[in-house]
Amino acid sequence: MPSVIAIPKEAALEESRVATVPEVVQKLVKSGHEVRIEHDAGTGSYFPDNLFSAAGAKIVSTPAELLNGARIVLHVQTPTLAEIDQLAEGTIVIGFINAARNLAAVQRMRDRKITVFALELVPRITRAQGMDALSSQATVGGYKATLLGAVHSPKFLPMLTTAAGTIRPATVLILGAGVAGLMAIATARRLGAVVEAYDVRRAAGEQVRSLGAKFLELEINAEGQGGYARELTREEKLQEQQMVSSAVARSDIVITTASIPGRKAPLLITRETVALMRPGAVIVDLAAESGGNCALTQPGKTLQEHGVTILGPLNLPAQLPFHASQMLAKNLQAFLALLIDSKGDVVKDFTDEILAASLLVHAGEVRHGPTRDLLQGGNA
Repeated sequence: MPSVIAIPKEAALEESRVATVPEVVQKLVKSGHEVRIEHDAGTGSYFPDNLFSAAGAKIVSTPAELLNGARIVLHVQTPTLAEIDQLAEGTIVIGFINAARNLAAVQRMRDRKITVFALELVPRITRAQGMDALSSQATVGGYKATLLGAVHSPKFLPMLTTAAGTIRPATVLILGAGVAGLMAIATARRLGAVVEAYDVRRAAGEQVRSLGAKFLELEINAEGQGGYARELTREEKLQEQQMVSSAVARSDIVITTASIPGRKAPLLITRETVALMRPGAVIVDLAAESGGNCALTQPGKTLQEHGVTILGPLNLPAQLPFHASQMLAKNLQAFLALLIDSKGDVVKDFTDEILAASLLVHAGEVRHGPTRDLLQGGNA
């Protein structure tokens, strides 16, 4: 039978996104599901209650009313311990869990026998593209990072021919040509900058060049599993650092996006390299949440060193909440289509490769190996 699907207001600090939007609610209701939205859950992303009501959602005022009888709860970020304690056994939670940073919440959901699907664990395979929330939110982050760089730069990005003379275009360097990096490249090109990019995966070169940017090449192939880069050897890191340092030093804006899932972000820009940069240069470090690609990055802060502005933004998608929520809602809609069968029932097992890969907790057990190892290491 059709499910009750609940969407709470996000409790995380400065989280303005919401897990669904009226367009998706309308389709879920049409399929026979009851959709409950906590009062003002969409206000931060400019989807007021009246739009959800018009789409067929039921607006509720309290968490107790929201969760009573709910089969599925859609979240943007990890629910708080207080929220978890209100969930009934067997409730399905879907959202970005980031288990390594939220072990207490994972443990509590395990102990309360909540079923948890982590969006960041959805495999990057062709069949799962519509559910790839990491990519959709990285697209938002890459776009916003470029705008932040432009705002903090003391220079025009495009070339201008004026009565006062010709102004040369700014040089923008993108380190890491994943989804966020490619969006940053495209945005910087639209703004008229000269763009260079580097990625340890050779395959990324074709995509970079197709966007009109110059690809910095080093004879290293660090293609890893699942579309991510493998960790470099010591010698490879030295070669990379020398080339990257030279490129960073001549750039007006540097946007770094390099990360390794579940590990500290690789160091790409040293203190010494920052000292070589031009006064007025800007670094936007998208890896700030996992330690930063720049040695001087401070998560959540903007600082200046040697005349260089260094930004360590956190949760950039929340700074563009309307479209970030819209894209995330479509990802969750696609995921629900896999989780719920044609009769409106939740599938009885999670053997589908996408469901199996993204299943974090089920029936009182942590199903994701690396997270289980972290909990056992802490004797949880």
